[in-house]
Amino acid sequence: MARILVVDDEVGIRELLSEILYDEGHTIELAENAAQARAARLRGRPDLVLLDIWMPDTDGVTLLKEWNAAGLLDMPVIMMSGHATIDTAVEATKIGAIDFLEKPITLQRLLKTISTGLARGRSTVVKSASGVFAPVTPHIATPVAVTAVAAAPAPVAAPVVALDQGLLGDISLDQPLREARDEFERVYFEYHLARENNSMTRVSDKTGLERTHLYRKLKQLGIEARKRSS
Repeated sequence: MARILVVDDEVGIRELLSEILYDEGHTIELAENAAQARAARLRGRPDLVLLDIWMPDTDGVTLLKEWNAAGLLDMPVIMMSGHATIDTAVEATKIGAIDFLEKPITLQRLLKTISTGLARGRSTVVKSASGVFAPVTPHIATPVAVTAVAAAPAPVAAPVVALDQGLLGDISLDQPLREARDEFERVYFEYHLARENNSMTRVSDKTGLERTHLYRKLKQLGIEARKRSS
């Protein structure tokens, strides 16, 4: 899966995209402004960036230009906005963005665009700071390394682990991952709600989720707590 940087000044958008992409198995890093996005980019190259155009300090197009000029635009960037004009979208594309998502973003459109962007990011060309497409030299193992891998003994099959059905409840491991994960999360949150006497404050602390995110997650899973305060 991929490491995706989400840059948007709206906390609701950041949380929503983070939740959706996390459920898809991606690692998510969040930035609420250009300064945080710059710092995240300097820490490491993300596999893809979702970049809002309208932000209060530095807008997304300006940040895109900065990355391009500094030679840091070596990852696919998808612009987002609910107010941008066609001219703005075209400008961003000329600078180096690979696509544009108009808010509100539909789930199908989001996932399809990200899938296309990640595939393009794995291709052998990227746009350089000069604006000329240049080949990316992929990391290729040396012949010695290849020989070593080929000569390595076959891996030993991992032992089958007997799962504790008392903890898993009735969760079937033969169903798709998304459905299994939803069932596990339902058991997980019901466990903590019962243990903390439905105290949302304590459950939030135990699970590491902000209360707003926790409320949304419980609603999504169809869990109704008898007490959702303190």
